[in-house]
Amino acid sequence: MKAKGPFVVAIDQGTTSSRAMIFDAQGGVVSSAQREFEQIFPRSGWVEHRPRDILTSVQVTLTEAMHKAGIEASAVAGIGITNQRETTVVWDRASGEPVYNALVWQSRHSAELCEAMRSEAVDALVRERTGLLLDAYFSATKLKWLFEHVEGVRERAQRGELLFGTIDSWLVWNLTGGRTHVTDVTNASRTLLYDIHRQGWDEDLLALFGVPASMLPQVRGCSEIYGRIEPKYFFGRDVPICGIAGDQQAALFGQACFEPGMAKNTYGTGCFMLMNTGAKAVPSRHGLLTTLAWKLGDEVEYALEGSIFVAGSVVQWLRDGLRLLDRAEQSQASAESVDSTEDVYLVPAFAGLGAPYWRSDVRGAIFGLSRGTSREHLVRAALESMAYQTRDVLAAMEADADIALKELRADGGAIGNDFLAQFQSDMLGVPLLRPRITETTALGAAYLAGLAVGVWDSREQIARLWQQDRRFDPAMEASRRERLYRGWQAAVQATMGFPAS
Repeated sequence: MKAKGPFVVAIDQGTTSSRAMIFDAQGGVVSSAQREFEQIFPRSGWVEHRPRDILTSVQVTLTEAMHKAGIEASAVAGIGITNQRETTVVWDRASGEPVYNALVWQSRHSAELCEAMRSEAVDALVRERTGLLLDAYFSATKLKWLFEHVEGVRERAQRGELLFGTIDSWLVWNLTGGRTHVTDVTNASRTLLYDIHRQGWDEDLLALFGVPASMLPQVRGCSEIYGRIEPKYFFGRDVPICGIAGDQQAALFGQACFEPGMAKNTYGTGCFMLMNTGAKAVPSRHGLLTTLAWKLGDEVEYALEGSIFVAGSVVQWLRDGLRLLDRAEQSQASAESVDSTEDVYLVPAFAGLGAPYWRSDVRGAIFGLSRGTSREHLVRAALESMAYQTRDVLAAMEADADIALKELRADGGAIGNDFLAQFQSDMLGVPLLRPRITETTALGAAYLAGLAVGVWDSREQIARLWQQDRRFDPAMEASRRERLYRGWQAAVQATMGFPAS
């Protein structure tokens, strides 16, 4: 017997995999499908994806999730998309063929270019208009790199032959058969080309990076009908695509952090803490980003964000790079098998350090090794590094917003690790709340889509659907907490003392 609708489908296109999830009207998970795709590392610090691999993984997981759910396509009210942000794709307007691989948000392709562009005037312009920093992390710098290093791209762009987009734009364009070239305000706000105060592409920034306006997608809100999926991709039905948000904003929405001062942290490939600041765009004095949280109708809200480049991917590195684990899930038992790291610190700056340091020139390091250091100590140090980096960000966030955090809502795959969850609560000194559905990125995309087509009628209704799975309260003595954190800070400073050549 098939379940009855309405249902909402969320496409969660992440850095290492794509996932499709189907939710019911109570916000419950009906089915899920996931597929990893190849990570390309042309040189140290560079990360690329094949855009066609991403598209294929989305199409396959959509089909798998629907088959698992056993529901009719006619019961699906809408499709929401959430995506790895800043990752940059350029493709031919006529053929749809990418001109080069996607340059991934983590990648440092454009680090040297940023240094060459940097000046007080440029830094001030970027910060004032976008709330961001001039860094290789963001899309416009990657776009400029493509102009300068891939033959013919600049000229073709100037002739109006090419389109630019973040991953949401690439997916919508393809899923609608090339009819719709859009993005939403959250993804636009991560490009270094969008004025978050005036709400539009900025002519001065376009000139700074040499980007023709003809390449750019139309910017829309986060919850509205953008187009309809081609029936051939969805069991003969042209279901509306009606929700878009970058992954971290989607998670903030999925965690129902609708009031100023509420914060969430997502433990995915990277680690991203966002605090809702309401209708006010709070400028950062401590190395954070001011970003758009979402736009619903005519209402815009903002957030402060701390971006950590390497979090869950450090466990992937332990598994695939060092072969210390067969499965990522083994990390909890391994960490819990020792009482401490014995003062071993792992600083996972594989692609530089993000907030609040913003040092693209450093690489990872391990400190405190002794003859007694074991695999278990390294695994524990890797997990602890996520909690230490989160404390770095929280300290900056509380200083900027002048708000003391009362609790942290945590989500993402890595926070399913009870050891990490408890250590994080201990390190912050506040309760950590893990929701029943930890994949809140996909849930947020589903909520945004469902709001557009009447599956849910308000944020208040959505907030009532949020359910706690487990609460972790701090249990570590303050003196030990501060001693451990001082050790981390020393390790970070030492790491920054050895920049990459």
